[in-house]
Amino acid sequence: MLKIVRNSSKALSIFTTRHISSTRFVMSSNNTSWNPSLSKEQLAVLRDKGTEPANSGKYLHNKETGVYTCANCGNALYKSDTKFDSQCGWPSFYKEFNKDSLKYNEDVSHGMQRIEVTCQKCGGHLGHVFKGEGWTKSLGLPIDERHCINSLSLNFKKV
Repeated sequence: MLKIVRNSSKALSIFTTRHISSTRFVMSSNNTSWNPSLSKEQLAVLRDKGTEPANSGKYLHNKETGVYTCANCGNALYKSDTKFDSQCGWPSFYKEFNKDSLKYNEDVSHGMQRIEVTCQKCGGHLGHVFKGEGWTKSLGLPIDERHCINSLSLNFKKV
């Protein structure tokens, strides 16, 4: 659970019950810290925090068994059995691969308050997490979270 608190001095505090790694990934603004095999479109998402067009992603309708990994560094992000069809236009997952897979960040861009999700290993932008949308009731999911993830930020390894 993530709780964001602002106090009178406009300081921001973030509290969570999830594991937060003390390591930080520092990236330069040049392409040398990125996998050279990434396309311009992948860099636009992973490095520049872009979003691929809805219903265009390679993995949106993927039903194979395996593991979704970061397209930049290969870090395991999601198991296929946590993927579900939210009909939002992007691959959706309800749980990360393990507690060290993802990093959660406050995102107040575009006049919205959201939770951005990035790769814990390389810092690449993956998408956003939405909570409390009713997935436990409507689909019987064990966790009421929707990780809305760009296919361009992912690779898939069959198991």
